[in-house]
Amino acid sequence: MLTTTAHLYIRRPSPTTAEFTVTTRPALTLPLRLALLSLSILRLTLFFVILFTLYTRFLTTSSLHSSPETNPLLLALASHLHTLHLSPAGQALTRLVAPIPAWLLAGISIPLLCFTVAWELHTSESLLVLRGLGIQTSTTGGFPWGSWRPATRFIPTEKIRDVLINEAFRGFEVRYYLVVVVEGEEDVVVVFPKLLPRRKIVEAVWRGVRGCLYEANDGMWYGVGKG
Repeated sequence: MLTTTAHLYIRRPSPTTAEFTVTTRPALTLPLRLALLSLSILRLTLFFVILFTLYTRFLTTSSLHSSPETNPLLLALASHLHTLHLSPAGQALTRLVAPIPAWLLAGISIPLLCFTVAWELHTSESLLVLRGLGIQTSTTGGFPWGSWRPATRFIPTEKIRDVLINEAFRGFEVRYYLVVVVEGEEDVVVVFPKLLPRRKIVEAVWRGVRGCLYEANDGMWYGVGKG
């Protein structure tokens, strides 16, 4: 329900520009929106619980409260955390984590804290084609990637030697993937490297990229292979 198999969206804002996006995000129906909202609330709750746990164990005796040079916002945050720490729930949490060794608590809490911030449920990879300028690949979502830090690369048109479909064995399965041959580089650039969509999508994107970059009649390929 929350994710789906990789599928293709094609966007064509102008005759010389095309964007091909492969994503695991399903259509945003009302049940999916509610499920994603619930998941976001759960992640936010977990984030603050872990943050408060670290505070109760390591920062309750810190000089942050008394230092005159501390930022006022940090002082206000420390004041609220201290108030929460003195509450019955805060004291119960303090007693719960007290027997846990500090190194073990930090070793578990910090990765979980980073995970709640960086992890994205859906993965999206896109290829933007600009005739006369070049192409740009982008990957967002899926740990360790996050929507806040997309992995992008731009390849100028004069550096593009060819756009090809290669095949390789993955276990006992033959997989087809789109590659860009870049002048002056020994290794090819793999498009959609994380999702590696099925052959139908790869062929549709290959036709679309070549149609946008090289062919005069752009309308011949538009709309082929969506889904």
